[in-house]
Amino acid sequence: MATYRSPAVLLSADGTRTSGTAALFTEPAHKGGIAPWAGDFRLAAGSPGIKNPVGKILTLEMPDGRSGQVVVQRLKGASKNVVLALLGEGLAPF
Repeated sequence: MATYRSPAVLLSADGTRTSGTAALFTEPAHKGGIAPWAGDFRLAAGSPGIKNPVGKILTLEMPDGRSGQVVVQRLKGASKNVVLALLGEGLAPF
């Protein structure tokens, strides 16, 4: 199971870039398929929030330029400590 914890950026369809820290992991692949991945994204202080993020498909950009599509599953935390629960689509970018 691969893990990743580092700065990242969420890019919304309208071009808004939201900085934060991604804590991601992969699960074992089923019978040679693509390994599913998921994790949390903690918004950086002062970074623009994402309005009504649950259910939205966003692009998660890593510092090295790799990226992947994610769906926001739910919102965790209070207004000052926003954490988004993410479910990855396709290959993990880490």
